[in-house]
Amino acid sequence: MTVQQIRHATVEIQGLPVFYREAGDPANPTLLLLHGFPSSSAMYRDLIADLADTYHLIAPDHIGFGQSAMPSVEEFDYSFDKLTEITLELLDTLGLDRFALYIQDYGAPIGLRIASRHPERVTAIISQSGNAYIEGFTPFWDVLFAHAKDRAANEPAVRRLLTAEATRWQHTHGVPADLLERVNPDAWVLDQAYLDRPGNKEIQLQLFWDYQFNLDGYPAFQEYFRTHRPPVLVAWGQNDEIFGPEGAKAFARDLPDAEIHLLDAGHFALATHGTEIAALVRDFLDRKVATV
Repeated sequence: MTVQQIRHATVEIQGLPVFYREAGDPANPTLLLLHGFPSSSAMYRDLIADLADTYHLIAPDHIGFGQSAMPSVEEFDYSFDKLTEITLELLDTLGLDRFALYIQDYGAPIGLRIASRHPERVTAIISQSGNAYIEGFTPFWDVLFAHAKDRAANEPAVRRLLTAEATRWQHTHGVPADLLERVNPDAWVLDQAYLDRPGNKEIQLQLFWDYQFNLDGYPAFQEYFRTHRPPVLVAWGQNDEIFGPEGAKAFARDLPDAEIHLLDAGHFALATHGTEIAALVRDFLDRKVATV
């Protein structure tokens, strides 16, 4: 599999262009990769190439991110419920009835809404800093939770999370000094270019505010884990200062068979441990999904 074999396409969902990357034979088991903030499906390019010989991979850009449509906050309901609705309609449009989920950051509340509402469709879950427990929150979130209670008073502080300095930090914090050379600077430059588009910061501020309602869904996510016992692989940066390693360990409370791996990495663990994560994912899916 080479990068050139990744296919790039756009379909219209609710009148909006939704971009996605696709690779592999659709006859093979599907892995849906859901990206986080402030990234796009571009974060999965190498992983897609690594797995496409055996699996069918789909990685969409959420509305407001990457190459998908970016309507203004006046024109579109920027909420995680709405992003979930769009993702489900994309899956239906593409005819994807069953799939494994790879969730990272914002991808988690979207993917886990799908899984808990439609457990029959999800064959397995892979979480890379895809939080589902209160234990995962770190002091990084203090200003965001303050913003949720009082937007006006805390917006100046929250806007600093949308600067080039903050975006670079997201990609480099927690990375051991001897591994920093593995982090491709194109990643934070591309993410910042998307953030700097006129109107995008207002979109991100709205999603920051809406994030508080994801916590209301945690009991349902955890009940889904206990009731349906999906196979779960956790590959998490143990140095992540956004979603800490306690969030990774917490999966074992409801899923005693969860396979939990803490890597010497930060929030974007694929950047430094892509080869290791690809091997973990391949082994996991080969055992848990290939025969489903």
